[in-house]
Amino acid sequence: MDKAGFGAYLKERELPEEALAASVSIAEAFERFLSDAARPAAAKATADDVNAFSLQMIEKGTNGWDDYVALIRYGRFVGNDAVHIAALELIDGAEALDNLHAKLGAAIGESARDEIFEGIDLPPLGTPNVDKPKVMAEVMRRLEASVDPEICARVIGSGLRYLEDAWFADAKTKYEESGGIDAYLERKGKDFIAELAKHRDEGTLFFSQPITDEVIDYVKRHPEVKAGVREGNVIHEAKIPHQAVRFLATDDPQERAHHYCHCPWVKASLQDGPSDVSPTFCSCSAAFHKKPYEVIFGRELKAEVLETVLAGDPWCRFAIHLPEDVV
Repeated sequence: MDKAGFGAYLKERELPEEALAASVSIAEAFERFLSDAARPAAAKATADDVNAFSLQMIEKGTNGWDDYVALIRYGRFVGNDAVHIAALELIDGAEALDNLHAKLGAAIGESARDEIFEGIDLPPLGTPNVDKPKVMAEVMRRLEASVDPEICARVIGSGLRYLEDAWFADAKTKYEESGGIDAYLERKGKDFIAELAKHRDEGTLFFSQPITDEVIDYVKRHPEVKAGVREGNVIHEAKIPHQAVRFLATDDPQERAHHYCHCPWVKASLQDGPSDVSPTFCSCSAAFHKKPYEVIFGRELKAEVLETVLAGDPWCRFAIHLPEDVV
């Protein structure tokens, strides 16, 4: 591997020396793994290669968060989107089941929580996403069989992701500069289209997906995806497909559902047919969508799932209830 080149790449990102050395070590381990297994070098490695390496990382105890960030950066460095995306998706949302475990303990007591999770091992960081839905499906089956639906909705709807308020400070600033919710939504939509166009023009990824003219046209045609649509004090939002290029390339409902879904705990379960994971779990996604507005207004808000591909709907759509006094 180009150890010096990768080191220089990391220095440009102002990594401290200790973190830089650890990142180079992970990249070297990845290249050795590929070589020993007679797999292509990192520049031509696949998602399957990354997943196989991740299992080795778990076995060796080198599956820390920073180790996967190093792998993400190495994928970028060698110009291989497959490595970059696969490593990113191994940690994206990985905290959800751990947080459900913790929040359930607080909501129903640790003893009752432990009964639900009896015999279920919480997947370690780096578990390939293809293995996650069967765990979540069983947890949700037990949860809904033993816990009041209102409690299920409250716990999952509180959000299972780590979302820092500081990450959404820009949304609050833009809202205050806009002078009202309608002007804010208009600005939000324009900014989103501009962001997508920049990725298209520069050939970069929007999180884990490429952007084309067709994707931008899709977003423009769907205002609930573009920015959200206000009806009174309720904003209706829908997700951009997780892999929009693939989503738009097929008319098959099941394929579209699979390419639409963002959730690492669910997505793989949609590949070969309807998912076994309860749609109740999508309340976590509703919580993700309401978070910017909670930061904007400085209070907890209600959000609900209106449609979800887990329930056979064509997309995932949410209602976010704003404070009554919003103008």
